[in-house]
Amino acid sequence: MNIFNIAFMEVKRDFRDVKTLAFLIAFPIVLMLILGTALSKTFTTSIPIKNVHVIYKDTTTNSEFSNYFKEFVKASSKSDIYFKSASTNQNGEKEVKRNKYDGYVLIQNEGIKLYLNESNSVEGSVIQGMLASFVDKYNVASEVAKVDRSQIKKVFLPNKHDYIKETSINAGKQPSSMDYYAIAMTTMIALFTAMSAINLINGERTRKTADRLLVSPVRKSEIFIGKIFGSMVVNFFCLCLILLFSKIFFKAYWGNHLGLVLLLILTEVFLATSFGLAVSYLTKSSASSRSIVMVVVQLSSFFGGAYFKLGDPSGVLGLITQFSPLTWINTAITKIIYTNDLSAAIPAFAFNIGLSTLFLFITIISLRRREGL
Repeated sequence: MNIFNIAFMEVKRDFRDVKTLAFLIAFPIVLMLILGTALSKTFTTSIPIKNVHVIYKDTTTNSEFSNYFKEFVKASSKSDIYFKSASTNQNGEKEVKRNKYDGYVLIQNEGIKLYLNESNSVEGSVIQGMLASFVDKYNVASEVAKVDRSQIKKVFLPNKHDYIKETSINAGKQPSSMDYYAIAMTTMIALFTAMSAINLINGERTRKTADRLLVSPVRKSEIFIGKIFGSMVVNFFCLCLILLFSKIFFKAYWGNHLGLVLLLILTEVFLATSFGLAVSYLTKSSASSRSIVMVVVQLSSFFGGAYFKLGDPSGVLGLITQFSPLTWINTAITKIIYTNDLSAAIPAFAFNIGLSTLFLFITIISLRRREGL
């Protein structure tokens, strides 16, 4: 019962600290909005093909081919590929070299010649592929005409004029910039729990209430557990609000296993709290404790990809990123959300609980060596 009373006291005290609560909630939300909006293009996995302009000149005497090519030109405009007939005095090759058009098509009795703008390789590949598809259809139609000319129109049916079809190589859902930073900012602010954990015991010493707690009929272990529990409740509540805000207002995707994700975040809060306590007992002053924790948290955030996506680092950088708690936590959460890989939570749980146990062990040893708190 003493543990819950101390925890409740800690919760009330933390909720009275409006400035700290505002920082814990507003800071990640603002960063989420700024980074998620400013870096949205870096998370684009497709290359949009729009407003491709091609100039062409038809010198063939085959009126049938010309008619089919005109139908091809009309159908291409539906895919934002626009063909323009060159005037008599207009040199298509020079127009392409001047970067006015993405390609030049010269239609002759001997065949079709295509000139592409080398600076627009993607657009050039699209034009080349579309023309190859059209020529293949015409060759099929020519063979059909030898057997039954009445069947030629079936080859060029209107619903078969889709010369561009978008296909995703990786059909699985990928996180957008806002999805990514919703996860990154939530897990990053969870590490800042270590800052508040520094004052769990140091705050009692500063307020001169540590001695009162010791003379009360409460054991050290109850004080210790109660304070940890109270601090975790407040910080986890703030993180739930951040997650809920990102989900409702930023439309961030958190998947279908939100309970498991929240449990992972809770273990991270436990890790940060135990780390902050351990540092507060190993250092001589609150100022030095805050400095150490701030450096560790900022480095973990930087190398854990909180501020920008690191991709797939290798070498020394890849080794350093593996030491950041955000790396294994964010990786686990991303796999749970986007691949439904629930087993990805096991390594993150192991690291968080294992390191938390180590930090608490260090704290308990330091506590026993002291006469007071």
